[in-house]
Amino acid sequence: MQENKEIKALFHLIDDPDEEIFSSISDRIVSYGRGIIPNLENLWENTISEDVQERIELLIHKLHFTDLTEDFQRWKMSSYQDLLTASLLVAKFQYPDLVTANVLQEIEKLRRSVWLELNNYLTPLEQVNVLTSILYNYYGLKGTEVGYQHPEEFLINKVIETKRGNAITNGVLYLLLSELLDIPVKAINIPKQFVLAYIKPDYTQSIVENENLINKIDFFIDPMSGQIFTHKDVENYFKRISVPPVASYFKPISHIRVIQTMLEEFSKCFDNEKTSYKQQELLALAASIIE
Repeated sequence: MQENKEIKALFHLIDDPDEEIFSSISDRIVSYGRGIIPNLENLWENTISEDVQERIELLIHKLHFTDLTEDFQRWKMSSYQDLLTASLLVAKFQYPDLVTANVLQEIEKLRRSVWLELNNYLTPLEQVNVLTSILYNYYGLKGTEVGYQHPEEFLINKVIETKRGNAITNGVLYLLLSELLDIPVKAINIPKQFVLAYIKPDYTQSIVENENLINKIDFFIDPMSGQIFTHKDVENYFKRISVPPVASYFKPISHIRVIQTMLEEFSKCFDNEKTSYKQQELLALAASIIE
């Protein structure tokens, strides 16, 4: 962006010690939009003060976050809230310049590997066993307990890169492949867990709330490892946590709710004074796409 007199004046005042003045300057700089980012990057490279560099980094982050918020709104308003698009948007919170081509290529390789092993005569369990075997055995995906000290494990690009993710991100990858392969696996609302379920083909969203939705599920899948859980396993889990298994826990959740969960859990990685602004931004993104 061509630097006019106002931009030069604003840049000159970035080091103002008065926080209120800096806040006003910040708002004005951000109002120029992402076109001003190269100017800020050039200023950062020619600045000696680490404090000023931090302020410049914060301004660049704000500009990227403004764009990301708009991208999430477009995704929410689209006719089909594509899970892959949204999971890449989550990744762009940390990696705003993320090149998505590598992620898309790897997912397509996985899809093709599974597709070559599928046929119309496989049972639901056999279908899932093919997907699970390729994803966890051949591809080598590993599951880790949710650890908020490892923010990269919430990002689809890093999971593809390292083949290591938590239940939420592994689950999103499993859901993506299932959709691409027309395997009816959905995330469900089991308390304190991110669990997938193979839904019977006759399930429709119009099923009344008081119907026993668990009967519409053939079996359950742990996205940490691909392990299959039976109805009895899930029944025992509810007994162990002393929670009655009400019907709503077995209703497939939407892509919006999956992404909200990812954003909310991801935000817990920034629960400290220095990065608390990121936590608030992620929670704001989750709230902005609420159904």
